[in-house]
Amino acid sequence: MTSTPLAASINAPTINRPNVVAVGTIVWLGSEVMFFAGLFAIYFTLRSTSPELWAAGTEKFDVTFAAVNTSILVASSVACQFGVFAAERLQPRRKSWKITEWGMIEWFFVTYAMGAIFVVGQIYEYAILTSEFVWLNSDAFGSAFYLTTGFHGLHVIGGLIAFLLVIGRAYAVKNFTHRDATSAIVVSYYWHFVDVVWIGLFLVIYILQ
Repeated sequence: MTSTPLAASINAPTINRPNVVAVGTIVWLGSEVMFFAGLFAIYFTLRSTSPELWAAGTEKFDVTFAAVNTSILVASSVACQFGVFAAERLQPRRKSWKITEWGMIEWFFVTYAMGAIFVVGQIYEYAILTSEFVWLNSDAFGSAFYLTTGFHGLHVIGGLIAFLLVIGRAYAVKNFTHRDATSAIVVSYYWHFVDVVWIGLFLVIYILQ
């Protein structure tokens, strides 16, 4: 007895294809890895050629302040992941004021606030350093410091804009679907990447010096 086309379609195995947006984001982040690798290479090269400038420049760092600012950014990544868990449950909003029942929107607002605090902290640090005559065009140390941390800061601001877009979209849609959850997950990939890059920058610039 031959099987009908309907029976064949029912018995056919289901193919789970990877999400195109998620895969595209991962590929793009791969190119970002190469970009920051180039910045790290520039930093190490300039430091090796001007050790006396680095010895003088790093003395002006407030390592404690930088560590606190770094901790805030790392904590934001934790809040972001809780937002992803809520998005995967298709829960865009809180069920109550209990923190265990927060939705994606609440967790992403916390992430946004922490990221914004980090940016403000970095601007404050720039203001302190410029008052001590550490400028972008002052010497190799200033150029390396502002290029590496500045480009990272721009990436953080880009992530903050992305969070606002995801939050706004969650408010706009009537039914929060897997497609909306995918947008939240993709943004989290980017945010975690930005956090990991900063941890590397913090260790290289402030700890190893």
